[in-house]
Amino acid sequence: MILTAILQSDPSSVVAEAVPVQEELSFSLIDMAIKGGWLMIPLFLLSILTIYIFAQKWWDIRKASVIDENFMKDIRDYIHQGKINAALSLCKKNDTPVSRLIEKGVERIGRPLQDIQTAVENMGNVEVARLEKGLPMLATIAGGAPMIGFLGTVIGMVQAFYNMSAAGNNIDITLLSGGIYTAMVTTVAGLIVGILAYFGYNYLTARISDLVFKMQNNTIEFMDLLHEPAK
Repeated sequence: MILTAILQSDPSSVVAEAVPVQEELSFSLIDMAIKGGWLMIPLFLLSILTIYIFAQKWWDIRKASVIDENFMKDIRDYIHQGKINAALSLCKKNDTPVSRLIEKGVERIGRPLQDIQTAVENMGNVEVARLEKGLPMLATIAGGAPMIGFLGTVIGMVQAFYNMSAAGNNIDITLLSGGIYTAMVTTVAGLIVGILAYFGYNYLTARISDLVFKMQNNTIEFMDLLHEPAK
C-alpha cells in the first residue's frame, strides 16, 4: 500500500528530491586538486616539466630524423670527384646528426682509416648524448611522482587517524572518510604524472634508438665509401 501511494504521488517531487543528491556527489578537478593539499604543487610542477621535456625532445628528434634520401649519394659523388669542400658544404647545409657524423669523417679524409672511424664514432657518441639529454629527468619523474603521491596518502591517513584519536568518544565516520578522500587524491595525481612520464620516456627512447640505427648505417656506408676506388 505504501509503495502504491508513492507511485501515485506526483513524480516531479520524487525527481526534485533526487536532484540535490546528484549535486552533492558532483565535484570538479580543481576542487579535487585543492583537496590534495600542498603536495599537489610539486606534482603540478612535475607535470608541466614532463610535458615540456617531452615536447622539446620530440621536436628535436623529429628534426634530426629528417634525412635527405640523396644525401649519401651526393657525398659519394663529391668524394669520388675530389670535391671535399662541396661535400663539407652539403653536410653543413643538412645540419642533422647523420650529416655531422659524415662531416667529421670528410674533414679527416687523407688520414688513416682507423683515425677516421674513431673520429666518426666519437662524434656519434656526442650526438647520442645530445639526443638523450633530458631523458634521465623524465625517468626520474616517472619513478618519483608516484612516490610523492603515496607520501601524500600516508600523510593524509596519519591526519585522519589523528583527528579520530583527538575526537575521543565523539568519533564521526566523516573524520576518517574525509581524510582518506584527501589522501587518495595525491595518489591519483602522482600516478597520472608518473604514467605520462613513463610512456613519454619509452616513446622517446624508441625514437632515439631508430635514429641511432640510421646513424650507424650511414657510418658504415661512409666507411665503405672510403674503400671504394675513385672513378
